[in-house]
Amino acid sequence: MSERKKPRLALFGLIAVALIGSAAFYFSKTDQTNASEALDKAKASQKLQSLTELNGKAPSHRKLDVQTWNTAEGAKVLFVEARELPMFDMRLIFAAGSSQDGDAPGLALLTNAMLNEGVAGKDVSVIAQGFEGLGADFGNGAYKDMAVASLRSLSAADKREPALKLFAEVVGKPTFPADSFTRIKNQMLAGFEYQKQNPGKLASLELMNRLYGDHPYAHASDGTAQTVPAVTLAQLRAFHQKAYAAGNVVIALVGDLSRAEAEAIAAQVSAALPKGPALPKIEQPAEPKASIGHIEFPSKQTNLMLAQLGIDRDDPDFAALSMGNQILGGGGFGTRLMSEVREKRGLAYGVYSGFSPMQARGPFMINLQTRAEMSEGTLKLVQDVLADYLKTGPTEKELDDAKRELAGSFPLSTASNADIVGQLGAIGFYNLPLSHLEDFMQQSQNLTVEQVKAAMNKHLSTDKLVIVSAGPTVPQKPLPAPTDKPAEQPLGVPEH
Repeated sequence: MSERKKPRLALFGLIAVALIGSAAFYFSKTDQTNASEALDKAKASQKLQSLTELNGKAPSHRKLDVQTWNTAEGAKVLFVEARELPMFDMRLIFAAGSSQDGDAPGLALLTNAMLNEGVAGKDVSVIAQGFEGLGADFGNGAYKDMAVASLRSLSAADKREPALKLFAEVVGKPTFPADSFTRIKNQMLAGFEYQKQNPGKLASLELMNRLYGDHPYAHASDGTAQTVPAVTLAQLRAFHQKAYAAGNVVIALVGDLSRAEAEAIAAQVSAALPKGPALPKIEQPAEPKASIGHIEFPSKQTNLMLAQLGIDRDDPDFAALSMGNQILGGGGFGTRLMSEVREKRGLAYGVYSGFSPMQARGPFMINLQTRAEMSEGTLKLVQDVLADYLKTGPTEKELDDAKRELAGSFPLSTASNADIVGQLGAIGFYNLPLSHLEDFMQQSQNLTVEQVKAAMNKHLSTDKLVIVSAGPTVPQKPLPAPTDKPAEQPLGVPEH
């Protein structure tokens, strides 16, 4: 939770976790020549835009022709045909994130991590060599709402078919070998020990506990040092049977495929999964009480996190809140928070704000590190900036600038097949309209100052903030006066 993502991608409306999991595409030595020839041929036939060709104009937005259907087993499929390159991307998104852990935090992540550790007759190294030998790439990950498994492969039948066969085995029929289970548990336990040295992580864990209480979002996706050792292989098998069922998955497909080929691929993968329905949607969390907590930690800096419940992914105010947050603290330099905290006073390397909408209400958070001896004053400054922004709203210039930035960067949301498959996965998982990207862009460009201000005030209040700090208790110093050239520049790199 302490790490911040690039603000532009956040504007596109599809949560970052939907984009996580796409890995670099690589070819084995055996197939390198054939693959390179195929790519060169594709590039020759599909001319790419160059900076010279753009000549100061914004890059054209790629309008998606999204096709959708359900498989016989109940899997929802979204498909975009893209013939530019001889490959395809597929992502399976299961409602199998840590919010489904129940009383075994870490169960969802362990299940997902074990998928490619073994299938009948193949161990983890043979599986890896199988994908690599075909010039294919497997990826996986588990988060709050979802677990994903992805495949990138050449679309030629002689590469596609064996890659799909192996992928279907890995996702649908993992054997969960005991030796791999022990190894991965030990790796997770070592990670928990490392977390003790990371004040940002400690603050994030405490913040989510305070924000969500008994709700499934309260615990970290990787569980805890107390819960992970108790998870059993029997629990993994039962969780896989329930949460990796065909009725609980969205299949996103993009690439060099016909509709008939896409249908055959989706049917093959769907049939390989356990049979079963979609899991119930996560319930909404209760509103927490405002609170302030501190974690004592020996450090020169103090981590500050301020949060409150934000919105779920279905909220009609999403576009207005995205634009409002871009101006407050989601857009890097030039935002209200960055201007007041870093540019005028040099109090932090960076300060960021953001909404993380999920199936249920995700957090709105402001996050920064500052010098320990100025942490109290910096915290008050951040609170004052937020209060003033809610009172006054954005200026016309701030809103116009944010709209222009969105218009310029929006084409990047569909610039590659990997980008598109991530967008499709989120559209399917959160049951958004197929026209979501275009709708979001139009809604954002039509926003007024009054609409942005009203949306921010509807969902945010300085009286509801849950605040957690992590750092040393030291005598405090007054903040420097704001200036165009701060006397004290921020530390170049965050301490953790």
